[in-house]
Amino acid sequence: MTEGTENYLINTETYLQTGIHIGTTFKTKAMKPYIHKIRPEGLAVLNLDKIDERIKLGAKLLAQFEPKEIYVVCRRESGWKGLNLLSKVTGMNIITGRYPPGLLTNTNLKNYTESKIIFTSDTWLDKNIINDAYKNGILIMGLIDSNNTHNKLDFAIPCNNKGRKSLNLVYFLIARQYMIEKKLIEKEEDFKYKIEDFVDL
Repeated sequence: MTEGTENYLINTETYLQTGIHIGTTFKTKAMKPYIHKIRPEGLAVLNLDKIDERIKLGAKLLAQFEPKEIYVVCRRESGWKGLNLLSKVTGMNIITGRYPPGLLTNTNLKNYTESKIIFTSDTWLDKNIINDAYKNGILIMGLIDSNNTHNKLDFAIPCNNKGRKSLNLVYFLIARQYMIEKKLIEKEEDFKYKIEDFVDL
């Protein structure tokens, strides 16, 4: 599970401390490639190598777009601290809570947006915006836990997408790596925010 730890975005201890690798007792067939093992009590453990790899690639994908072209969505209040800071740091648009119907589809709405990519935190909770984006050919990136499916996603990041620490750690890593990929900072040490600004460790 930790073959390339020396190249991880963050140390293994912090990853494990946030429970980013802890899935659920329900496993979908689509998530099989991302599951490292099943604990005796039936809890899925996600592959940390794949989590780290996909966060890196996800940041590279987002960096192909300007902040105003990106919408990051999270209905879970547990992720709002990190999400709000992600928006402050990068300038990405965010939606906390319920998705406003028609945001991506109704040109008559004042808040209509021509986003080029959306980044969702849960394929089930965010299914309405995913469906609208899918219909309109908008790229969809999403966080997926062991109980999720990802048939409408263009890019998936496996992780614990329910825990407060896990969600906010993902937002921290995405914010930092996006800044690096966009050449706004040169290296990780130049990122002026600490993990603790995003995550209550």
